[in-house]
Amino acid sequence: MNPRLAAWAYLSQAALGPCAPLVELVGAVGPEEAARAVREAALPEVLRSRTAARRDRDTAERDLAAIERLGGRLLTPDDEDWPAWKLLAFDAMDPRRDRECAPPLAMWALGSRSLAELTERAVAVVGTRAATGYGEHVTTQFVDDLAGEGWTVVSGAAYGVDGAAHRAALAAGAPTVAVLACGVDRAYPAGHARLLREIAREGAVLSEYPPGTTPARHRFLARNRLVAGLSDAVLVVEAGVRSGARNTAAWAAGLGRPVLAVPGPVTSASSVGCHRMIRDGEAVLASRAADVSVAAGPIRPGEREEGPARPLDGLSRKAALVYEALPASGSVGVRQLSETSGVPVEAVRGALPVLELEGLVGSDETGWFRRG
Repeated sequence: MNPRLAAWAYLSQAALGPCAPLVELVGAVGPEEAARAVREAALPEVLRSRTAARRDRDTAERDLAAIERLGGRLLTPDDEDWPAWKLLAFDAMDPRRDRECAPPLAMWALGSRSLAELTERAVAVVGTRAATGYGEHVTTQFVDDLAGEGWTVVSGAAYGVDGAAHRAALAAGAPTVAVLACGVDRAYPAGHARLLREIAREGAVLSEYPPGTTPARHRFLARNRLVAGLSDAVLVVEAGVRSGARNTAAWAAGLGRPVLAVPGPVTSASSVGCHRMIRDGEAVLASRAADVSVAAGPIRPGEREEGPARPLDGLSRKAALVYEALPASGSVGVRQLSETSGVPVEAVRGALPVLELEGLVGSDETGWFRRG
């Protein structure tokens, strides 16, 4: 067993979450010397008290064997694909104000892709677990367009908006990253076990907690800082007055990341948090994916920041493909539209009602046709 990697694993178990003093110690003396100091309690009082309960618990060998069996690894600042650039934002925060505002000591990861590359251009999409049909539809539309622009989607793998964001990214053939509040050996929520396996194949499943760690409320709140920290911007789609999504947005603001929120129906309790964030200036209103792209990063060559409105502005990439596949005259059926556009039949059936509501298409007994 690699002694240096074993030291990282031991420290991850000893800290069991964000610990700014331990990160500073490792930065000063290295992981092996830091591990020795923790074991011997040769530490300043603040760090001795933080590690006292777990310093005699050395499960490094077991934890590394567990992650290896899962096909994963322990990712540390020693690795080339550690997202050091993204995590620099934590250096500007004051850990004396919040003990959790620290970068992760290390991250347990499932997935073979470079985390630095995955998060080089990334957007967090978060929201309520009790998502409405509107919320899931909007999430899918935003993520589909963001994926088409090359953004990685980061979220927390929860039910509702998180799950919809991950699924939409996978359906678009784009990478996605899930950050967990428990060990990566635990599928949480259990109903997302298959989804988490798919995320690991196409992107990454991450946790700063060692294998075997169970979920807990304070770990979800700590997890949210990593969702924000690994992203260039945070998009909130449906959130209650008090919610984990708003906590993620607060972390994003503290880390200097843009925060955007999608408005919902004024009668929807699921959008109260988004409306309040927009009203109070905590978030910028987002009505389309382009709003997120502009906030998250500079306009790339060939992109237009402004211009005259076009019929397809605001549509998802798949809806635009379906519209463009319609003939200039005459009507066609769903299957032919699927073949012409390259969009799956199910997605065509979902896009057509959206196009109809926009007044762009109509239908009769012969099929679907363009309007105007």
